[in-house]
Amino acid sequence: MGDAVTEPEIVALGAEHMQAAAAIRRVALWRRLPWLPDLHTPEEEEQYWRTHLLPNCTILGAEIGNRLGGVIAYGDGWIEQLYVLPDLQNIGIGSLLLGCAREEMDEIRLWTFQRNSGARAFYERHGFSVEEKTDGLDNEEKEPDVLYHWRRLPELTPCLQPSDPGP
Repeated sequence: MGDAVTEPEIVALGAEHMQAAAAIRRVALWRRLPWLPDLHTPEEEEQYWRTHLLPNCTILGAEIGNRLGGVIAYGDGWIEQLYVLPDLQNIGIGSLLLGCAREEMDEIRLWTFQRNSGARAFYERHGFSVEEKTDGLDNEEKEPDVLYHWRRLPELTPCLQPSDPGP
């Protein structure tokens, strides 16, 4: 029975999880985009999660067994961070985390790098569309990026009133 993959459990993350959350971002991002400049130390990245994201966002993690495998930080119509460890990608963790954000927000925007084809395909599969592309001069990595947008479609409710037969 030992090799069975357990279902991820989505949990709210607190200050004690920020080092692990920052590490997941770091590993996932640099594995996918190794050419990006390494602008911040792991300690600076943890501090960003602790002092900027934690007070301003909902931060959730996906635990598999006793391991944190993915994180999302979102709020006010934006996904600020969404990362899954490379060895745990393509098993539904990102979709579960994204689903949590979509349950709470009717409209979402997020940035990703244009060359991050895996992330772009993931968001497009989940109904996001390109809103804007930039040359990257306004982000600290100076890497061309893309703004994605998703909006919940209104639910259609059948009209239960009989149609007006007219005169």
